[in-house]
Amino acid sequence: MKQLSMFFAFILINACVYSQKPMKELLSDYDFQGHKITLNDLEVNYIKEGSGEKTLVFVHGLSSNADAWSKNIEALKTTYTCVALDLPGYGKSSKPDVNYTPTYFAEVVFQFIEKLKLQNVVLIGHSMGGQASVKLASQHPETIKKLILVAPAGLEQFSEASAKMMASFLTEESVKNTSEAQIVKNYALNFYEQPEEVSKIIADRIRIIEASDFDAHCNAIVKSVSGMLHDPIANDFQSLSQPTLVIFGDQDMLIPNRYFNPTLTTKTVGEIPLNQIKNSRLEFVENAGHFVQFEKPLEVNALIEEFIEEK
Repeated sequence: MKQLSMFFAFILINACVYSQKPMKELLSDYDFQGHKITLNDLEVNYIKEGSGEKTLVFVHGLSSNADAWSKNIEALKTTYTCVALDLPGYGKSSKPDVNYTPTYFAEVVFQFIEKLKLQNVVLIGHSMGGQASVKLASQHPETIKKLILVAPAGLEQFSEASAKMMASFLTEESVKNTSEAQIVKNYALNFYEQPEEVSKIIADRIRIIEASDFDAHCNAIVKSVSGMLHDPIANDFQSLSQPTLVIFGDQDMLIPNRYFNPTLTTKTVGEIPLNQIKNSRLEFVENAGHFVQFEKPLEVNALIEEFIEEK
């Protein structure tokens, strides 16, 4: 059961007495200035830096936000237009009561790209954001020029019994009642060697337990996990027409799930899209965990730039 706990650990958050302030007011400032856009009834917070001809659209993972890409944007903004958004339910964006599936996120990102009139888009998704990015690239191929999947979720399969077990283990109550000490341990699971800057992320995660919309955020987390389990991407790979780069840290402790899929390795999981996407390549970053773009930004940025500039 220890390994099962590890699977969920990085997404669990503590609870406390709520303040009257929403999450967007309690989160610390992002490294880059935020902007707001309205999509139907959603308020979406995003970062936009640089003015290059090619546009990199960054989609964060579960229990994260746009600031997770700060180390990548800092380097890549000199060459490209870099745009990262807070998905609904996360960060400083609205937290509606919806089904948070990869398909839902894909449609929101598509509407976001259309409304901002972004051109020459390279879509870059991490973990849950990677799963959503596959949906978007397959459903709106004309919008995405190239696809980069960073430690993407949705590659491994789970039985119905396993999915039910996960659902019973992860509830809104369990998310809300995680101790501060456990939060610290949870984030450590994302890294091979945790960078000092993670302290800001941990502090934010502890701070938002007081937010007036923390319940809605917890609801988003639980529904996002359910969405990933029940909105698979295995049948979407063969329809992808874009050149695709898949990046994993070679010490990823979250993908694959060590409890439900003990015979799989990160290498075998990483090869799943490689064997199905027509024009794809797989790269491993040494001594890096699941949050590879934050732990090893120099290496990941170099892979991103090399891939984008390939003819």
